Amino acid sequence: MNEIGQLPKIVNVASVPQRSPFRYPGGKTWLVPYLRAWLRSRRIRPTRFIEPFVGGGIISLTVAFERLAELVEMVELDEDVAAVWESIISGDIDWLLYRIRNFEVTVENVRAELQIPCDSMRQQAFNTILRNRTFHGGILAHGSGLLKNGENGKGIRSRWYPETLCQRITAIGEVRRRIKFTKGDGLDYLKDSLEDPSAVFFIDPPYTAGGKGKRAGRRLYTHNDLDHEKLFDLANKVKGDFLMTYDNDPEVLEMALFRNFDTQVVPMKNTHNTEMVELLIGQDLSWARALLEKKQERSLFDAN
Repeated sequence: MNEIGQLPKIVNVASVPQRSPFRYPGGKTWLVPYLRAWLRSRRIRPTRFIEPFVGGGIISLTVAFERLAELVEMVELDEDVAAVWESIISGDIDWLLYRIRNFEVTVENVRAELQIPCDSMRQQAFNTILRNRTFHGGILAHGSGLLKNGENGKGIRSRWYPETLCQRITAIGEVRRRIKFTKGDGLDYLKDSLEDPSAVFFIDPPYTAGGKGKRAGRRLYTHNDLDHEKLFDLANKVKGDFLMTYDNDPEVLEMALFRNFDTQVVPMKNTHNTEMVELLIGQDLSWARALLEKKQERSLFDAN
């Protein structure tokens, strides 16, 4: 395993296609090159790509757009996030696009809109997108509030890009025949699918594990409690393949090594542009080490 001081250049997320309509805490744009390397290292393209905690969906969307699996199965428990995916994958995209294009973002309008009861899935989807784009950090959990200063002092409008949002949603609509969305518990879905040798799983639970007093999940996500030991036990029964991402935490590493999982730390940047490392966990991560070595060689070449 590489030491942190020897890690290669961090992925430039600006070079990765931005496909999700969400601003999502803990987004995985940085992981996209590793995702491609993982799936392309396999002899046969997966029949099913399953993401049981889909969140902002950048990983599943990448697989669908780039045809890295035959079918992408997205699972999400959060009702608000699920409403967005249900509306885009199987609902009324045209209504959602119209609302996004024609909504004038002001503090007064946003507050008034958020007071409207969500009596339909599409209204809940628009409400969620609006909150995600106008609340601090894109955080949807209880306690989050409207942006004040925002990007470049633009306040509440600083993250509201209606045409960009519509372009992304329209593009997802064009590939939605390759996507199946299910609102439900990720652990249950994983349990029901782990016997399928043609399935691969990307597992990125939006919940904090380990010690150090770090409990970011409680602040960022509505559903923030998970039996991590149970999740690791289920992953140990997967007949196909899986890739997990977690904080690089000693307790997480212990759970992984206890089950003889392979591990690798990789560099990334968080939403505050702070350089960090994250832990990859899988059955065989030789492809990840090969990718890191190539990046290291490229970094040394560029330095010279």
